[in-house]
Amino acid sequence: MDIALRSATSADYDAIAAIWHASAGLPGVGPAKLPRLERLRARVDVEIAEGWQVTVAEAGGEIIGFLAIKPKAAILDQLFMHPEARGMGLGLLLLDAAKAQLPQGFTLFTRPGNTPARRFYEKHGLTHLRDDLHPVFGDPIVWYGWRQG
Repeated sequence: MDIALRSATSADYDAIAAIWHASAGLPGVGPAKLPRLERLRARVDVEIAEGWQVTVAEAGGEIIGFLAIKPKAAILDQLFMHPEARGMGLGLLLLDAAKAQLPQGFTLFTRPGNTPARRFYEKHGLTHLRDDLHPVFGDPIVWYGWRQG
């Protein structure tokens, strides 16, 4: 399947929120109490207004994943794919796009129980930086960093 990456447009925001909600709802991925889809959809608007740069992955005319970066803070804030799009190489495609967009390096966090994500990040050159608490939900998170080597 051919996957194309492009900058998100406002017409993509509903799909971005839906993928975020579906993926963050998987065990170990998101917070214990996942915000409702409507709340995540509203957050997409807020985050983009505050500087998110969003890249979407499209296949067969459908958005199947996205990444959102905060370039000023050098943070890979979100990287999600539709649960049915797992195993297609999409995660690496999106991570490589983040590396290209933030060549000076970046940080990100995930939850300790998100073992597949942690293995993925470590396999692709990210380094565990520290354990912390989520700034909103207060649950444990794990910070990773990437620097071009």
